[in-house]
Formats: sequence, structure tokens, C-alpha cells
Amino acid sequence: MPDLFLGLISGTSADGIDAAIVRFDDRADGGLDAQLRFGRTYPWDAALRARLVALGQQAAVLTLDDVGELDVQIADAFADAALAAITDAGLTPADIAAIGSHGQTLRHRPHGRDGDGRAPFTLQLGDGARIAERTGVATVADFRRRDVAAGGHGAPLLPALHAALLRAPGEDRAVLNLGGIANFTLLPGDGGAVRGFDTGPANGLMDAWCLRHTGEAFDRDGALARSGRVDAALLQRLQGEPWFALPPPKSSGRDQFHLDWVDAALRGHESVADVQATLLALSATTIADALRATQPATTRVIGCGGGVHNAALMQALAEALPGVTVESSAAHGLDPDHVEAMGFAWLARQTLLGRPGNLPSVTGASGPRVLGVVHPA
Repeated sequence: MPDLFLGLISGTSADGIDAAIVRFDDRADGGLDAQLRFGRTYPWDAALRARLVALGQQAAVLTLDDVGELDVQIADAFADAALAAITDAGLTPADIAAIGSHGQTLRHRPHGRDGDGRAPFTLQLGDGARIAERTGVATVADFRRRDVAAGGHGAPLLPALHAALLRAPGEDRAVLNLGGIANFTLLPGDGGAVRGFDTGPANGLMDAWCLRHTGEAFDRDGALARSGRVDAALLQRLQGEPWFALPPPKSSGRDQFHLDWVDAALRGHESVADVQATLLALSATTIADALRATQPATTRVIGCGGGVHNAALMQALAEALPGVTVESSAAHGLDPDHVEAMGFAWLARQTLLGRPGNLPSVTGASGPRVLGVVHPA
């Protein structure tokens, strides 16, 4: 069997499809080596991305035909990205053992639609069968639903990989993924249980606000946020969201933290730049508060995801966490733009090897589970 795996993910920001081709090797000491052979982000078709963003903001109603059509369109976009990555890496489909495809999250309701625990569900679109047909490569997809079926949140799913690659004895570390939503992996230096959870917004609200008011998909280097001032009253209203006070395990998504949620807190006199500065402050403060509440002895935060490139956000995090080193995963040999896609390559490998992909201490599931549905080549 080939030893290369291809991971695909488009996160809550829907800012592109990340593809990573990775070779993994199990070490004799139980650790893991991961070599990124190739990584690249492929753009969405503009019209499809606009539709996905609108759905994430709860700005549209879908029929069953819409859902079925989107499932195919997203799968085709993922298959195109996979084939492009294979070609751009100088490989052929026969060189890839399997594709691990996250898909695009349409809704994430691990507590049920009304939060009452009835009928919990998570829904990612991007038909794995179609990806396998289009690429000729075995495809593992639909990773989150098994964990939810086992009583978990289905997220986050990468803490086990973070632990294998970034844990350090004697140092309490936290891996911080800054996608549309922020999530932590907590790695205690004493060998204690790995934990992980979503903290709330990272880039998602800032990206959406920037797109609405400037036409740009994101706030490059935090320039718009830097041009404004934090509105303390607005920040306090946003921080009052009850979700922030929930204990882990917990997870969230764009379907909870969206512009309608922001609009409900506005009073109509705030400037565009001031709201952007406040949304950045919301991300930084809720992340810092969550870390202090769950692993207060943390000395190093290792960031990955698109938010690492937002200098204003990284500065705000460092200021909110005095005495803590806040750095990119690049300092540890891991490209911050491709850690998540590497994770879904790893999850595909775990599935094919019959190994669990979740950590119950993270998701709250009733036990370890082999995740995903395998669509053979």
C-alpha cells in the first residue's frame, strides 16, 4: 500500500480548500513522525463560496434538492483540489493510499437543534463516494458523526495528532487552531490527559464583517481592526453570550457565531472599524479566558490556521496572555496553513488501520471510536 495520505478540509471560514499530502511513520517509542510532502490551498468557485458563506450566516433556506445539489458541488470542488494537489506534487493517484476529506460543515448541533440533547447531529457536505469516483483514490469522509453518535461533540478531532507531534515533557503547552472558530488542544507536561475544545470565534466573524463592509474576504494583517478602537460596551455585550461560560467539552461553528448574532448586539452608532477592532478583541479575550480557566500553568501557545497570519490578532493574544510564549507552529517545523489538512490525512490513515481517531477526554464521547466512512477506490 502507498504510504502517502491526502487530507482535505475547508473550515468554517470557507476561505479555500486546504490540501496536504503527508507521509506518516510510527516510531518505536509510540510517537509519530509526519512529513509534509506537499501543501496548497485551492480557491472555491466564487459563486459557490458566496452561497456557503450565506448559509453559514443563516441567510438562506435550503430545500432538499438544494442540499443534494450542494453535496455534489462540494464533492466536485474537493475532488478537483485533490487531483490538482496530486498533479502539482508530481504524483499520480496511484501514489496516494487514501484521501481524508472533512467536507464543508453545513450545521453542527451536538446538543440538538434546540440545545436540549434530543437528536444531536452534525452535517458535513461533500459526498465521499463522488470524490472516490472522480479521483480513483479510496476516500474516507464523514468523520464527525460517529463521535456524535457515541455522545461526543464530534469536535475537535485533531488533539490526538497535536499530542503526537507537539507534546513536550515538563512544559504545559496549548495548540491553538485559529480558523473561523478557535479551538485548543491542551498538552500538560506531566503526561496527564489531553483535552481540547472550541473557545468561540477566531477569524469567522472578522472575515464576515470585513466582507460585508469592504468586499474583501479577510482583514489582511488586521489593518481594519487596527484602524478602529475597541468598543468596551459592545465587547461586554458579546462576551455575555452564555455559550462562553459552558465548561468543556464544547464545540461551535459559524451557525452559532454569525453576523446576525453580532447585529443583535449593535446599537447602530458603531463605526465599521470599531466593530472590527471589537470582534478581534472578542476572539483574543475569549481565547485567553478559556486557557486561564482550563490550563492556567500554560507556558507556550502554538498557533496554527489562517489567524496566525493576522499580526494584530497574534499581538492581542500575546498581550492577553502575559508570560506565555505565543508562536506559530512553524517554529516547530509544521506549516500553520496545513496542520488541519494534515490532520485529516492522519485520520484517514487511522481509519484504514482500524485505529480510533477521537479522544473521549476531548469530545466527551463514551469511548474511542474508529471514525469516518470508507469509499473504496
